[in-house]
This record gives sequence, structure tokens and C-alpha cells, in this order.
Amino acid sequence: MLHDRLMTVNEPAIPAKPASRSGFGLSLKGRALRLLAGREHSRAELERKLGRHEEAPGQLAQVLDELQAKDFINEARVVESVIHRRAGHLGAARIKYELLNKGLSAELVAAAMARLKPNELERTREVWRKKFDGPAVDAAGRAKQMRFLAARGFGGDVIRKVVPPEIGVERRSGLWS
Repeated sequence: MLHDRLMTVNEPAIPAKPASRSGFGLSLKGRALRLLAGREHSRAELERKLGRHEEAPGQLAQVLDELQAKDFINEARVVESVIHRRAGHLGAARIKYELLNKGLSAELVAAAMARLKPNELERTREVWRKKFDGPAVDAAGRAKQMRFLAARGFGGDVIRKVVPPEIGVERRSGLWS
């Protein structure tokens, strides 16, 4: 009879949460600062994430201008942050893709790529060593290792230098020592 009791009792419904109105919740600047406290964001990222919270046209641009003037938004720091977090396990092509998707200037991205390229071989070799115990036993295993590195944004020329031929195949010119 519990079912009957639930159906017949006229209890008020659970009140809905009040709609977000001006003055309630976080301000646009508060939301931006909360995002920036977690990690560095580019201006374009903040515009994309905060655009739906803008209450008046131009409000978001004004807040972001203020934060940029106070150096809370700094594209060079965004580049450094991404490189620091991702260079240990991703190749230059993948990092370049991430930086461009963050809306950063082409000049900053090009400068970052110039810094990453010289040590691409060492980074590729380290990622390969962490993932695989050694050379593959067959061509399919070697292809798997190469696909793994390619999916992480390492270039084909570097991958061919790092991934040794499968076991039992004669090694050429000591590249895999």
C-alpha cells in the first residue's frame, strides 16, 4: 500500500534550482580566473569556454582584455605549459596541432617547433623504450610499434631511425645500437 500512499499524497514537488541570473553564481571574471587557476589558457580558449556565460555583448572581451593587461593571459606561457606537459610523450606534429587548436599565433607555434625538433630523436627513442621491451619479433610487431609512435605525432624519418628491424633481420649501419 506504500505505492497507493505515494500516488495520493499531494506533497509539493522538489523545488527547482533557481535559474542562473545576474548576480548569482560566479561572474564572468570569476569563471575565467577559475579556469586559469587550473592551467594556462589562451584567449581563444577562454572565449570558447566562456562565450555562453556572457550576459551583455562585449562583456567577455572587456574581461579578457583586463586579464590580459594584468598578465593572467599570456600566450608564451601557454606554449611553455603545453610543451612542458606534452613533450615527454608526444611528437612535434601532435604538439603543433594542439597549439594551433588553442588559437595561438603561428609565429609562437613555429618558434616552439624549432625548439622541439633538435631533440625529437631522443624523445622518440625514450617513448619507444618506455612502451616496448625491445625489437619486435616479426614485421607485424614492428608495424605496431611504428603506428604507436606515428599516432603520437613523431615523424616517419625519426620513427624509422628509432624502431629497430624485427629480430632475425640483419641490422644496417648500426642505427639501432
